[in-house]
Amino acid sequence: MTSPGPDDEREHHHEPLIIPETHQEIEEERVLLTRALGGWRGIFDSGVPTILFVVAYLVTGNNLTTSLWVAVGGALAIAAWRLIRRESLQQIAAGLVGVGISAFVATRTGTGEGYFIPGLLQNAAYGVAFLVSILIGWPLVGVIVGFLTGRGVSWRADSDLRQAYAAASWIWVGLFGLRIAVQFPLYLAGWVGPLGVAKVVMGVPLFIAAGYFTYLVLRPTFAARRAADTGEGAAAE
Repeated sequence: MTSPGPDDEREHHHEPLIIPETHQEIEEERVLLTRALGGWRGIFDSGVPTILFVVAYLVTGNNLTTSLWVAVGGALAIAAWRLIRRESLQQIAAGLVGVGISAFVATRTGTGEGYFIPGLLQNAAYGVAFLVSILIGWPLVGVIVGFLTGRGVSWRADSDLRQAYAAASWIWVGLFGLRIAVQFPLYLAGWVGPLGVAKVVMGVPLFIAAGYFTYLVLRPTFAARRAADTGEGAAAE
């Protein structure tokens, strides 16, 4: 009579089957803190030229042309640094295009506050897009996460995920709405200095905070779904 082997012992004690998380499973959460939050670089790239623009505008006595050249020069310096470090060209292009559009609009309006018009319009457009997406049942957070993780729109078949993505999308509606609520009155008043400070303060810090709170809102749903899938897999065994 042979002694029981390791496999027989595991079967006798009915040890639970532990199914490790796959890369695809953990990617859905990590994308919120890595790839999604990586967008802060684009905001940073547009924030530095904004600071340079405001400082130059105030120091030169509201000289718009000089201030715009300083801002554009700062954007080109950042782009050069990104290229030297071989970082994403997408982020570089986004920063340059944003500063270029802001500078163009400022030259058309002939005012310092004109530099901030594109940013205000962008925030308004994003806020409306996120709000509409919630109302029609296609919350943009779900669409974005599905695209970044390669899962498409399969999440729409899960009512818990739809609700979680809708709740997370409200965070971004609040972010863009808050920016407009604070910055638009400053624009109307023509207060270039405070407007520039508000744009920078409400840029990277709020973006990262919104991304992190999005992660916190979605994490319990992701964890519960994986636990259910693991339980079903163990029961099947």
